[in-house]
Amino acid sequence: MPIKAILTDIEGTTSAVSFVFDVLFPYAAKHLPGFIRQHAEDPEVALQLGAVRLDSGEPEADVERVIEILQQWIAEDRKATPLKALQGMIWKQGYEAGELKGHVYPDAVQALQAWHEKGYDLYVYSSGSIQAQQLIFGCSEAGDLRPLFSGYFDTTSGPKREAQSYRHIMEAIGCPAGKILFLSDIVEELDAAQAAGMQTCGLAREGGVLAGHKTVSSFAEIDPAGL
Repeated sequence: MPIKAILTDIEGTTSAVSFVFDVLFPYAAKHLPGFIRQHAEDPEVALQLGAVRLDSGEPEADVERVIEILQQWIAEDRKATPLKALQGMIWKQGYEAGELKGHVYPDAVQALQAWHEKGYDLYVYSSGSIQAQQLIFGCSEAGDLRPLFSGYFDTTSGPKREAQSYRHIMEAIGCPAGKILFLSDIVEELDAAQAAGMQTCGLAREGGVLAGHKTVSSFAEIDPAGL
């Protein structure tokens, strides 16, 4: 079945894992306390702080306690949706101030541009919030790449290692699963997408094989028309 849409992961796939862990996460952790104290009454921030209270089972937690909870979640690398949303807001300030530039591998930039020109619909699915995804591509070292994409998906669509999440995305895209190619560097994510009926290709930039899936080391090796 010919590919019509391409759904890509970010960390380890289009972008270096080190950028997220060595640049973005420390930046957000450093600025989080001050950001929350300054913006706690802003509607968007207040909404996420309420979600933190709900998720932690501490509905009466004050702002300082919420900050403590979030810092603990950061230490645990918890994939909590309100944390991701708040990190995205902090990163937005950093990108707008010119303190951050999104890393995207040159081979990924070239392939995404070529696929877009050939008429493939491009989508992103990452554990980072949709806002964070748009910032990485919108403020990338290669310029604004957002016009290449037709849509973005995050953990509000479900966990990345569960097949049902990919079925939700398939329905949102409005494309049969067999016509969607999913790209990731994590075998469990590829397994879940495959279980939902999608075609898959693994990125192993340091070499090796992602068991059960076609594996490449660069976007330059991916030919959607040949799958």
